[in-house]
Amino acid sequence: MPQPLSYPVAPHAVKTYDGGMSLPAPFDRDRLLAWMAEAGLAPRTHDHPAVFRVDQGHAIKAALPGAHTKNLFLKGRGGRLWLVSARQDTTIDLKRLAKLLDSDRLSFASEEAMVGTLGVTPGSVTALGLVNDAEGRVSFVLDRALWTADVVNFHPLTNTATTALDQPDFRRFLGLLERTPLIVDFSGEEGPRIVDPVADPVPHDHVAGNTPTPAEEA
Repeated sequence: MPQPLSYPVAPHAVKTYDGGMSLPAPFDRDRLLAWMAEAGLAPRTHDHPAVFRVDQGHAIKAALPGAHTKNLFLKGRGGRLWLVSARQDTTIDLKRLAKLLDSDRLSFASEEAMVGTLGVTPGSVTALGLVNDAEGRVSFVLDRALWTADVVNFHPLTNTATTALDQPDFRRFLGLLERTPLIVDFSGEEGPRIVDPVADPVPHDHVAGNTPTPAEEA
């Protein structure tokens, strides 16, 4: 059985499952998908024209089942970095989220920090980029709606493709990286709240509509 990724002393290098040393990170699309397949995951990747914003690509996403996402790379108190992955139609109030995360404020982090931690450029931010955060500099916030969606869709480190993962595979991906996301419910009128996904499961009807409609954000 594949073991979680381990990061030795040499920066951004990972061990392969046979004990050898792989090429230095960052992972790119091809290396990511190959590693996922080697780990026994079953990603399904669809190529498409580049999509740079959440308000683009309605037709592309409508043809791909599952929950589509928006991903915010943010900087908080003391320069702490946050990756927030949410369902595409989730409203995120950064002021309220900053308070929840005990941060004075949240703002968009620099492209340099994005490339240096997630190995992606603007327009390609994705939860799959956590594979490149060998030093664990980025804290991960995950929308409660994504945590229970049957299928989640993320860019595979490039905005010219979308990779779908069944929920068990997405959770296993995070487990292999030894990442525990902070699950946040953004749906309440009183603002976002942290939830225990085991003690406070999402009602089935909360995530029933995983496929976006043309009226939703891309």
